[in-house]
Amino acid sequence: MNPTQRIQYRPMQAEDFTAVLQLGNLVHGDGYLTPESLQQYFERGLARELNASFVAYTDGVQLVGFRLAFAAGQWQPDPWCSPELWPVSPEKVAYFKCNTVSPAQQGAGIGGHLLQLSIAALQQQGAVAGLAHLWQQSPGNAAVKYFSRHGGVLIKEHPDKWRAESLAGYACVRCGFDCHCSAAEMILLFPAHR
Repeated sequence: MNPTQRIQYRPMQAEDFTAVLQLGNLVHGDGYLTPESLQQYFERGLARELNASFVAYTDGVQLVGFRLAFAAGQWQPDPWCSPELWPVSPEKVAYFKCNTVSPAQQGAGIGGHLLQLSIAALQQQGAVAGLAHLWQQSPGNAAVKYFSRHGGVLIKEHPDKWRAESLAGYACVRCGFDCHCSAAEMILLFPAHR
């Protein structure tokens, strides 16, 4: 990152969608986000007049990161979730859909700052914890290590988590259209509940 560039953070808005789609599909693989899925994900982050999804721009011009998060009660646990193992009531658990940082900006603290902004908004919305499915095949298992550093605890491992999406048109950056990557189901208790 250029030391003269300033990172500006703010809640995501519809005007960010084009840049979010481009960066999300660049980092995670073609088809990871579509205009329709992004609109749905964005709406799931809105509750109590607060937005839990955030963007990061350099000097207000270039998108370098975003975090999509769903408010508690605005998402449903799926077969890849283990609510019986969660330490809090499922009704109070938010969901971290994805954290995406431009490859050129990774390691600069952008992802951690986006996470903290989302946690603050999710707490104000009434959540006490956040769940995520982390990509275990990320280089050096960086996704799991990052979430663990911020307090995330492993609940369960899920082989082939994204296979159905890959067979339906999502091109995993590692496996292509037949993804066999595993997800680490992790939960992060928010500060007041640790």
